[in-house]
Amino acid sequence: MPLGFYLIMAAQFFSALADNALLVVAIHALNGLNAPLWQIPLLKFFFTVSYVLLAPFVGAFADSMPKGRVMFLSNGIKVIGAGLMLVHLHPLLAYAVVGLGAAAYSPAKYGILTEYLPHNRLVVANGWIEGLTVGAIILGVLLGGFLVDARVLDPILRLAIPGLDSELTVALLVVALLYVAAAVFNCFIPDTGVDHKPLKGNPIYLVHDFAHCLKLLWRDRLGQISLGLTTLFWGAGATLQFVVIDWAATNLGLNLSQSSKLQGVVAIGIAIGAVAAARLVSLKGAVRVIPLGIVMGLLVPLLVAVRDVGLALPLLVMVGACAGFFVVPMNALLQHRGHILMGAGHSIAIQNFNENLAILIMTGLYAALLGFGLSVSLVIVLFGLFVALSTYLIGRKHVSNQKKCDVLALLDHVS
Repeated sequence: MPLGFYLIMAAQFFSALADNALLVVAIHALNGLNAPLWQIPLLKFFFTVSYVLLAPFVGAFADSMPKGRVMFLSNGIKVIGAGLMLVHLHPLLAYAVVGLGAAAYSPAKYGILTEYLPHNRLVVANGWIEGLTVGAIILGVLLGGFLVDARVLDPILRLAIPGLDSELTVALLVVALLYVAAAVFNCFIPDTGVDHKPLKGNPIYLVHDFAHCLKLLWRDRLGQISLGLTTLFWGAGATLQFVVIDWAATNLGLNLSQSSKLQGVVAIGIAIGAVAAARLVSLKGAVRVIPLGIVMGLLVPLLVAVRDVGLALPLLVMVGACAGFFVVPMNALLQHRGHILMGAGHSIAIQNFNENLAILIMTGLYAALLGFGLSVSLVIVLFGLFVALSTYLIGRKHVSNQKKCDVLALLDHVS
């Protein structure tokens, strides 16, 4: 891989590390306000709402200038969001500002891969990016757990450093420094040489163009399968973050700092699956991983019966491994089809719109079910069965498409 790819990876690592540490810190901030339990899943809701509302604009924005510059500006917005939490803006609103930066960052982060690398390296590149992102998730939730642990922060607070007068202040300063590190790497990402499309000033045109591209990708016989499956995966994955925290508190009696580390265990599994997929699955063979999505869904309800951490760890790793092996080829396939049909930035913006709409719906539904008093165990069972059934139905749709025409012929030129 060329040097620029490793610079992209470094920038993504620090940005994702900060995002995931900040999520745990934001949960801690809500707990400090004695916020009701149903507000915690809404953190993800507020974070992702920008992905949905701004989808017609961020793709065009990402394609209008070098993507390294887009990533730099987006990290600046994330720093502002963390700062707003520091000045006591409600964590939900502050995290929404961070989500605004993330919404602008994502089309550039993934879009630059299709501009910078040949298509026959996309699965490998996605495997590395997803594996690295998962590594950042693991370290991010672990770091977040340490940043909300009074035993870790008390020695720092006892130093009486001016301005560092609370646990939240120290935690948010660390997160902000990680975003700054990501921004530094953004400055050195090379221009890919791809022509940039001038950003249209007419929002109506941008919305119309986005709607056209959205229909184009959903009507494509391969695009609709990969888009449907990645949409389901990310919606389920975001909800699973909160499911693990609530399940760990209910079944295992763990606090926030301890349960955040279990999220890292799931992420270890995802990293294993992502690396395996990068080695074993070609772009043309991407659709063969669909059954693993069903297996992942069926594994989740088994958590209800687990009351021991020793049993929980291998089960969480298996859930993560199925997810990682499943999503990496689907991401690569979707990026390839989107780049062919409409361009990298537009394609990723559409992917983000659908995936984050699923996150909004699924995390919002999870919060609503908890608000209505359903037990965490019942919600976990419903969640797992929904994922398994939805994956099965999308798989049947692919079989139907294959009968109508040889959809894999669309990838005949891919080695």
